[in-house]
Amino acid sequence: MQPYFYSLSEFVAMGKHGVFVWSCWAITIGVMLAFIIYSRRQRQALIKQLTIQQARQAQRTTKTSTPITKQSD
Repeated sequence: MQPYFYSLSEFVAMGKHGVFVWSCWAITIGVMLAFIIYSRRQRQALIKQLTIQQARQAQRTTKTSTPITKQSD
C-alpha cells in the first residue's frame, strides 16, 4: 500500500486543489463556530429575559395577594 501524500507540503497542496479544499474547511468551521456563539448568546438572552419576567410575575402576585383592608374612621 502506497501513501497518497509523501510529505506535509504535498498534503497541504492536495494536488493543486489545496486552496479550494482548505478554504472550504475554514468556511465550514467558521460557520459552525459562529452558529455556536450565536446560539449561546441567544440562550443567555432568553434566560435573562425569563428571569426578569419571572421576577415581575412574582412582584405582581405579591402585590395582589396581600389583603386590602378598609379603614374605618
